[in-house]
Amino acid sequence: MRRWIFALLLLTPFAGSAQSSKNPSVLQDELRRFDAMTRRDTAELSRWLSEDLIYRHSNGLLEDKRSHLEAIASGALVYEHMVRDSAQAQRYGRTALVNGVVRVRGRLQQAPFDVRLSYLAVYRKKGARWRLVRWQSTRLP
Repeated sequence: MRRWIFALLLLTPFAGSAQSSKNPSVLQDELRRFDAMTRRDTAELSRWLSEDLIYRHSNGLLEDKRSHLEAIASGALVYEHMVRDSAQAQRYGRTALVNGVVRVRGRLQQAPFDVRLSYLAVYRKKGARWRLVRWQSTRLP
């Protein structure tokens, strides 16, 4: 009996981590998207964005995929630094919701900004990638 309980205790961490391992891929893909944004790599970034993207910035600006990529490519919107403080993902089949907090520094129309944002991102899995479908963020104090 003791051996069985000991074996169960040894395996418990693995069972818990297997269950929580369903969501890290979307969180890793999100970091790759943030990285493409800071490098202004619009070719790579395009692969992380859904064709029907709706991107609502914390200042109220609304963009689709084309306008978001154009703003970054032209330098009208420059992401210099993006660091995610926290994030939680919940998966629903091939859709995932991410609630997180990210620190963003950059320039919009040459005006510098440094904000901490709370965000909700909706991703849809297409092939091996999680593609951003919706983004909504709010400035935090």
